[in-house]
Amino acid sequence: MSAQREDAVDAIIDQWAAARPDLDTKAMEVFGRIYRLARAMGDRTEKVYAPYGISHGEFDVLATLRRSGAPYTLSPRQLSSTLMLTTGGMTGRLDKLERAALLRRSPDPHDRRGLQVTLTEKGLGVIDEAVGAGLVAQTQALSSLDDQQADQLADLLRVLLAGTQEPGR
Repeated sequence: MSAQREDAVDAIIDQWAAARPDLDTKAMEVFGRIYRLARAMGDRTEKVYAPYGISHGEFDVLATLRRSGAPYTLSPRQLSSTLMLTTGGMTGRLDKLERAALLRRSPDPHDRRGLQVTLTEKGLGVIDEAVGAGLVAQTQALSSLDDQQADQLADLLRVLLAGTQEPGR
């Protein structure tokens, strides 16, 4: 263990070492912390987005439209593939966001069977405020690291993520 103070994952690793000393638990140390970190930050961002009337999943839809650039329009299929959601899961999010007037669905002028999803002015305002608030919360969480450590962590996680991707993804 490093010179850092012990955490809940260290306690689990110690228990496994006592129960099964034959196990190499290095992966458990890394992914246990990644899982706990993702869960903690997911909970934190849900609280940050709540005042805007959106969940983390709905934030993802609005953010994807916002990042697509003006006119902030994508097809439901493009949204589904970007967010790795089923069409059913996407429909529920789109329904809620449309009821809140944060986006609108309209016929695709290039494909009469297709739809387009477009961010409304209200949706643009909400996502621009929510992304700023989310970044404040993330930056606060990252403040225990200096800039070099944060860069190193980002690089290491990029390598790790690449190593876990299935070919073709």
